[in-house]
Amino acid sequence: MEIQASPTNQQEWNGIDPTPVTRTVGVSRYGLAILTAILGLLLRALLSPLLGTNNPYHTAWIAVVSAAWYCGVGPAILATLMSAVGVWYWFLSPGHSFAVTDPKAEITGMAGFLILSAVIIALGEAHRRSEERSEIEIRERRQTEKRLRDRERELESLRAALADRVQERTADLNAAIEGLRQLSARLLQAQDDERRRLARELHDSVGQLLAALAMNIDTMRGTPLNPAAKAALDENAQLVEQISTEIRTMSHLLHPPLLDEVGLASALRWYVDGFSNRSKIAVNLEIAGDFGRLPNDMEIAIFRMVQECLTNVHRHSNSDTAAVRIAHRDTRVRVEIRDAGKGIPLEKQRALSTSQQSGVGFRGMRERIKQLGGSLELESDQHGTIVKASMPISKFPEASRGREVA
Repeated sequence: MEIQASPTNQQEWNGIDPTPVTRTVGVSRYGLAILTAILGLLLRALLSPLLGTNNPYHTAWIAVVSAAWYCGVGPAILATLMSAVGVWYWFLSPGHSFAVTDPKAEITGMAGFLILSAVIIALGEAHRRSEERSEIEIRERRQTEKRLRDRERELESLRAALADRVQERTADLNAAIEGLRQLSARLLQAQDDERRRLARELHDSVGQLLAALAMNIDTMRGTPLNPAAKAALDENAQLVEQISTEIRTMSHLLHPPLLDEVGLASALRWYVDGFSNRSKIAVNLEIAGDFGRLPNDMEIAIFRMVQECLTNVHRHSNSDTAAVRIAHRDTRVRVEIRDAGKGIPLEKQRALSTSQQSGVGFRGMRERIKQLGGSLELESDQHGTIVKASMPISKFPEASRGREVA
């Protein structure tokens, strides 16, 4: 329970002694009451030629009312007594004497004056206390409003400081996220460069060694051999041819040379045909014959997206068919891969919708497209899955510049 301190106690708590102020105010009230009583008597004396000796209390009422209204109980009683004594001495017959000619009438009038004065003093005191309470309430309300304004300023200051702190933390977080995105982009670029290097090494080094081994085997075939050696030599020739095919396929999957040499359309047709033969999944590729060239990073991103999605179709969807559709319109490229499989569970879809919980392949696909300013969408139900991507073509006229042939 909060205790409200009175003004006097508040002044004492603040180190101010209220006694001199209270004493001064009390003396001034009594002085004002005495002055009011004297003025009332003087006014009655001035009006005596007009009023005579009848109703000598007219101006005394004014003094009593004024003292009761503004000065308090004690000053009002003093003013009442002074007015009664003054009227008795100066205006009751015989004048300038406390003797009375008609005791019954004079005493009745005096008693009536005192009784009504008491009523007036009571009403005045009630009014004065009401005014004091109102003043105290107003003062307390102003103090409360001031405290509230001070508290609001404090809260506003705290809010501003918190907003600045949040803004700083947000800026730091955005900088960290941007740094992670740049790091992810560099990692993806490094991965593509490493795949290109490995593809070149497999094609140039291992492929050349296998070609030399195949020529040596052809040379040995001209040499007379026993049937067992000749059968082993033929088997080795088949194994070398099979290894060469596998190395060439692996090299092309790491980084298809067609992607650098003739563009995305040819590379996708080669990849889709090989994927269909290996997985026995019928894939329908829709891409215009005159699709043209795109920026190098965009072609790699689209190829890896198709590669990742078709791999997921083969591993998880149990679908016998798939469709790949690629088109560019209004300076944007749109890619759509769909299957007719069993779909992705809702919990897995929610996980894939967040970069933190999605798989490595899907996360890399999302990051590649985001780095190009595009967006990736996933839709799946019991009838199949659809993956959509949309990317702006920002450097379409310069797409074929600076390409490295694997």
